[in-house]
Amino acid sequence: MAHQSILDAKTAALVVVDYQEAFRGFIDQFELVTPAIVNAVKGFGVLGLPVIVTEQYPKGLGHTISEVDRVLPDSAKIIEKTAFSSCGAAGFENGLREKILSQVVLCGIETHICVNQTAHDLLDNGFQVHVLTDAVGSRFSVNKEAGLRKMFASGAIPSSVEMALFELMRDSKHACFKDIQGIVK
Repeated sequence: MAHQSILDAKTAALVVVDYQEAFRGFIDQFELVTPAIVNAVKGFGVLGLPVIVTEQYPKGLGHTISEVDRVLPDSAKIIEKTAFSSCGAAGFENGLREKILSQVVLCGIETHICVNQTAHDLLDNGFQVHVLTDAVGSRFSVNKEAGLRKMFASGAIPSSVEMALFELMRDSKHACFKDIQGIVK
């Protein structure tokens, strides 16, 4: 039996928060965050796990960046929103509950605004939240760090893309091990 803070493939979903075209060029370390998010999406897709994408006011901010959009699994759900927290979007939280998901793995932007508020609302509503520290970003590193500290102080669990994917497999005998290994190399 795994520790309660280890991800379980039966109960986990990936949520990509607002990784949209308008933010390209403004997010600190965008060139590092983007491949991390791409790898998370690919990994969850290979494992056949739910991927949910939110887009903050896409009319004004554009849609999910092409690098991420082109690797989304066919089953990925894209939800438009205007609230900073993804929980403020119609159907977001109910979609998680309908699939009997209790663990939410967060990545995206901005760490101190939309990711932070989503994490806190999910925690408040009984979900376990894992934040992929290598797959979140803000315009300024000080805001990213403040957002991470606040989420972790409130009970979110720090993680990384590779850590999450290997927790979800649990064993090198997993049928997807070689595929996941190829993604994270």
